[in-house]
Amino acid sequence: MRLLPGLVHHPDGLVRCWWAAGDPMYVRYHDEEWGRPVTDDRRLFEKICLEGFQAGLSWLTILRKRPHFRDAFADFDIDRVARFGARDVTRLLNDAGIVRHRGKIESTINNARRAAALRDECGSLAAYFWRWEPDPRSRPRRMTKSALIELARTPESIGLSKDLKRRGWTFVGPTTVYAFMQAMGLVNDHLEGCASRMFVDDARAVLRRPTSPSAITIASHPPGSARAPAARSARR
Repeated sequence: MRLLPGLVHHPDGLVRCWWAAGDPMYVRYHDEEWGRPVTDDRRLFEKICLEGFQAGLSWLTILRKRPHFRDAFADFDIDRVARFGARDVTRLLNDAGIVRHRGKIESTINNARRAAALRDECGSLAAYFWRWEPDPRSRPRRMTKSALIELARTPESIGLSKDLKRRGWTFVGPTTVYAFMQAMGLVNDHLEGCASRMFVDDARAVLRRPTSPSAITIASHPPGSARAPAARSARR
């Protein structure tokens, strides 16, 4: 049977999104992580930081270095990273296991401090981030490769990016933020026909969305105002 564009038939008999072909690490990431909904604050913080480090690089480069990043940044414990100082910056700049970019290192420390404040305000990072989950009516009716290639950014990722920047976060542009949303399961961007798509749909269907113990005011987010999204080229 002929596959739709963007799908690849792997030797194990499974059909996957095209970007997962070519490297076993990508295959595992595609099957076990990408798009699976995440509500753990530490993993949410890790992912948005690593998306910032990825800018200008391939995601596979970051994925290969992820264990080193976790060691270097205290497994992305928000409170511990928030306490990093000048000595830690120097240590990290000398760590060949990570991406040694001063701006991105300092951004991660800054964002940890901003994340701690946001967690205190909203109860959890998860409660804040899941507030930006797009209305299903705004999503493409069928997730084809051509539809996905168009999704570089969406109204929700633009709004989330603006709100994070307003709160002092850095390296959180709308394209970076949309990649974060894809990976953390706020959307399901596995293609129609991909073996993982139905598993992600099932996980999202039973997910209990985290909520804040008090109302969260997000000035730039238009809840329920979903228009057809403007999309991104897929990966991660």
